[in-house]
Amino acid sequence: MIPWPYGITGGRSQGWAGAAPVLSVAGGRLSGMTASDPKADLHHYLRQAREAVLWKLEGLSEYDVRRPLTPTGTNLLGLVKHLASVEHGYLGDVFGRPDEPLPWEDQVPQANDDMWATASESRELIIGQYQRVQAHSDATIEALPLDAIGSVPWWPEARREVTLGRILVHMTVETHRHAGHADIIRELIDGKVGHRLKADNMATGDQQWWQDYRQRVEEAARQASQGQSTA
Repeated sequence: MIPWPYGITGGRSQGWAGAAPVLSVAGGRLSGMTASDPKADLHHYLRQAREAVLWKLEGLSEYDVRRPLTPTGTNLLGLVKHLASVEHGYLGDVFGRPDEPLPWEDQVPQANDDMWATASESRELIIGQYQRVQAHSDATIEALPLDAIGSVPWWPEARREVTLGRILVHMTVETHRHAGHADIIRELIDGKVGHRLKADNMATGDQQWWQDYRQRVEEAARQASQGQSTA
């Protein structure tokens, strides 16, 4: 059988000219494929997303890491606080491995209170708690197999029972989603962009190139809008 959760890695391989490669199965494995450790792969991508989120706060003032930049109040430090809270539950309590409570859990809960930092909650506190949660989560991931069973008490009863594999996918997707939010928020603050510090995954171009590129996108949007209005 193909190892869970996938057997074929995405992307184009060298020498592939658009046609699907011919694969054969031998000894229960796909020949010509690179051996993969699904848990290690998922853990790697979760770690990448965590690093990307924290990098987006570097070099910013207390105001800039906290200020809301969307109509729904999205802000950088709030994203870190939220991710700490979410990971604390999913990779702790869900598998019977509770961590020590987060400082803000003692407060009377209000809607979205994990999505922003109060004036008394320092950047160091929230980042430190997120890093502590990560260490606890990493220990859970290392200790348990992907098919280990857990229970998510805040999910509907019919799908409350989960495996570590499912939660690891869930947490990796959740963290990358918010890393994307953080990328946009940081660009709105000071124009800095990129996936990671040493691999920004951006097109090569100076400020003028990006201005011209943005103008092309704007013009295309306007042309499409005009075409729709006259149709």
